[in-house]
Amino acid sequence: MAVTILAVGRKHESWVQEGIERYEKRLKKPYTVTWQLLPHSARQHDHARAEESERILAKISPTDQLILLDERGTNLTSERLAEHVQSRFDTGQHVVLVIGGAYGVDDRVHQRANLVWSLSKLVFPHQLVRLVLAEQLYRAQEISGGRPYHHV
Repeated sequence: MAVTILAVGRKHESWVQEGIERYEKRLKKPYTVTWQLLPHSARQHDHARAEESERILAKISPTDQLILLDERGTNLTSERLAEHVQSRFDTGQHVVLVIGGAYGVDDRVHQRANLVWSLSKLVFPHQLVRLVLAEQLYRAQEISGGRPYHHV
């Protein structure tokens, strides 16, 4: 049950790294999370979006289940996210979550995405999104396993 998180940007800030490690330590096998940080483009706007999208697409295989984080995406409950991720694991698919850069991603990534997911209608700093994503993956595992971390 491998999950890869592709994030455009620099390394995790120390407070984010500490939080991510906290949730990743709680993950139980066979869940595994791998982070791949891709560099920001030195360009701006459409040029940056295109360059960063190219880097993202180069890391994705045709069989990967791609979940793109975008504030214009579909809002999911934690239960629905858990169902979505677990159903991909049940079919042996590798799940890749993408956090784009400051200018977002281009249409090629949107079209490749199997799901465009919004954490909220609010816009969050990318470092915070990383931490929330780590917690939600842990929560999804707990929901799928019927454990009491998540109370309805």
